[in-house]
Amino acid sequence: MYDLISIGNICIDLYFQGQSLTENNNRFELAVGGKYFSDTFHEDVGGGAVNVAAGITKHGLNCALFGIIGNNSFKEIILKKLKTKNIVTELCQFEDNYHKISTILLNKNGERTIINYETPANLFNKFTLHQQLKTAKNVFFSSLPHIDFEDKVKMINYLKGDQTLTFLNLSTVDCKKPITELNKIFNAIDVLIVNGYEFSEIIKKPYQEIKFKDFKISEVSELKDKIVIVTDGINGSYGYFKEINYFQPIIQTKIVDTTGAGDGYTAGFIAQYLKSKDIKKSMENGAQYASKIISQIGPN
Repeated sequence: MYDLISIGNICIDLYFQGQSLTENNNRFELAVGGKYFSDTFHEDVGGGAVNVAAGITKHGLNCALFGIIGNNSFKEIILKKLKTKNIVTELCQFEDNYHKISTILLNKNGERTIINYETPANLFNKFTLHQQLKTAKNVFFSSLPHIDFEDKVKMINYLKGDQTLTFLNLSTVDCKKPITELNKIFNAIDVLIVNGYEFSEIIKKPYQEIKFKDFKISEVSELKDKIVIVTDGINGSYGYFKEINYFQPIIQTKIVDTTGAGDGYTAGFIAQYLKSKDIKKSMENGAQYASKIISQIGPN
């Protein structure tokens, strides 16, 4: 039995960085018809589910991945890279004519612009065929923005067992839904991990008006018995459980690539929480692992 099954996207990531990628007012300024040369190139496998799974295995736990891999020229590259990261792939699903590719342009400060392509596919249809997932010890659901909300509700409720811990990222689109709708998911989870802007959408308050350090999660009855973790970039992260608030500052490091910072935090948090059930230690480990991720090119 796996310590965690990570459910979500599997992507091939292509990174480019170079002086010819000119910028103006925080935007890359590239001419139509222009040709640009990259000084640095990096290829890796990514996607929220992959990034979290890789972080879990780096912390000494075993993790299986559930997501779609295309039967295309990238298939063997993806499988090989997942194997080198010690991620179990026996639950992965394969689909003809499917691609998920991200081209990532990095500037000298590690900020990035991402161009993403994904062939329309239905992970939910693949999910319904897999009874093995029902035996999951613990489950992580990445944001899965292209899955219908009601299908996502069915998936999460199906996997929730008496002994299963369920960790969830939500997409921005989902966070905008009425709290009564979101409660269909919240009822079946143990830990919700979102960023500050996503949290503001959930509680229907402008981000600028939220005093995260003093916020009382009891104000949101649907979440008052859940562990809620809010990451807020350079401001650090905040944790809420019942009447207790937690705060974790960022861990300073040289930023090389910000891609996957949130996934890195999530992986670090989950890995430590599975070991200790200690929220404070888990937040600290999340911050530490995120700092390692942004100090290198690639999200895992």
